Amino acid sequence: MTEQFATRVRRHALKMVTTARASHIGSALSIADILAVLYGRVMRFDPSNPEWEGRDRFILSKGHACVAVYAALAEAGFFPADDLIEYGRDHSALMNHISHKVKGVEFSTGALGHGLPFGVGKALAAKRKGAGWRTFVLLSDGEMQEGSNWEAFMFAAHHSLDNLVAIIDFNKLQSLTTVEETLSLEPLADKLAAFGWHVRELDGHDHAALTAALETAPWLPGKPSALIAHTVKGKGVPMMENRVEWHYKSPSADQLDQALAELPVDA
Repeated sequence: MTEQFATRVRRHALKMVTTARASHIGSALSIADILAVLYGRVMRFDPSNPEWEGRDRFILSKGHACVAVYAALAEAGFFPADDLIEYGRDHSALMNHISHKVKGVEFSTGALGHGLPFGVGKALAAKRKGAGWRTFVLLSDGEMQEGSNWEAFMFAAHHSLDNLVAIIDFNKLQSLTTVEETLSLEPLADKLAAFGWHVRELDGHDHAALTAALETAPWLPGKPSALIAHTVKGKGVPMMENRVEWHYKSPSADQLDQALAELPVDA
C-alpha cells in the first residue's frame, strides 16, 4: 500500500537527517505521500535499468527535500536501503541537495526555480520524439516566487505540453515564516489557469485523491497539468507539524526516538 510506502519514506528521512545533522526534514515529510503515490503506483520505471528510455521522468525542483526522494528510490528498488546511511557524508553520492549521481535521479537541483524549466525541456523533447513518457516536477510553494517558473509555465502552455505535470507542495511555510507573509501566491489556481494550465487542487496527504489525479494525467488534451497539493510541513510527526523551525533544524537523538515512535513500526 502507498500509505505504508510513505511511512517508510518518513522513517528513513528522519534517520538520515538526524545522523547527518542535516536540515529540511519538515519539507521532506510534507512530500512523502506524493512520492509514495508516484513511485508506488503511478510512474513507469525500471529500477534494474534506470536509463530505460520509456521511463517517466521525475524531477524534484525543491532539491533541499532530497532525503524523501532518496528514501523513495531505495524503497522502489533503485539501490539498497542500507545505502541511505551514507547521506551527507564526505564523498557520498547522496548529497544534501538532490544529485543526479544517484541512480534514478534525473537532475541535480539546489537553487530554486530550476526544476520546472528543465522538466519543460524534457516534456518538449518527448513531444518531438513522439515518445509516450510523462514528466512530473515537484515544486515547493515558496519556490513559486521565482520568476523562472512563470516563464516555464508560459512556455509549456504555448507548446501544449500535456505530457507535463507540475505538483506544487503547498504547505504554506518557507524558510523563515509563512508564504503569505513572505510573498503571497494567491489566487494561485487562477494564476496557473490564466497561464494556460489545467489546474486541480486536493489534499496532498490523501492517497486515493492523489492516485486518482496523477494516474489520469494529462487531464485535458493540449494543456499541461498543475496539481496544487495542500500539505502540512512536518506531516506525520506531531511535534514538527506546521512548525517553521523544522525547515532548518535537525532532530536530536531523543527527538528522533519520539518521532519514530509516532510512526507505525509495522509499515
